[in-house]
Amino acid sequence: MTPERQKSLLRLLQHNAKLSPQTLAAMLEEDVEAVERTIRDLEGTGVIRGYAAIVNWDRVEGDRITAIIEVKVTPQRGVGFDEVARRIYRFPEVQAVQLLSGSYDLQVVVVGGRIQEVARFVSERLATIDFIQSTTTHFILKTYKVDGVVLEDGDDDQRLVITP
Repeated sequence: MTPERQKSLLRLLQHNAKLSPQTLAAMLEEDVEAVERTIRDLEGTGVIRGYAAIVNWDRVEGDRITAIIEVKVTPQRGVGFDEVARRIYRFPEVQAVQLLSGSYDLQVVVVGGRIQEVARFVSERLATIDFIQSTTTHFILKTYKVDGVVLEDGDDDQRLVITP
């Protein structure tokens, strides 16, 4: 499969990982075996790291808080920000860690049962890591869209209004 077709396959899987190899093959105008082989190769090389459902947690549980924590770090000689990021992403409550440009170096997404749990994580676990200078915590109040999927119920017509 060509690199462009692989990218198309990845986009389709990212949008809906439940598509069958037969459906993907039809959409890409490829053989089913080629699609299956490409998916196995992409999984084997770590390009595809896993499959996940997009869940609207507001409908499932009330005691769940998500926070985005911006972190300023003094980079370590020889490893930069990587070693600090590794220490952070090993905590079970950490959902994501990204290196940023701008005023802060890392963005950490944390999920807890209550605000106090997240606050305790920041003060007792995160802020005590060597080379962390400061943190700023933002609590997510409501999520409207995740990974391209709108979580709100409402009008299914998502076209933009164009007026003359």
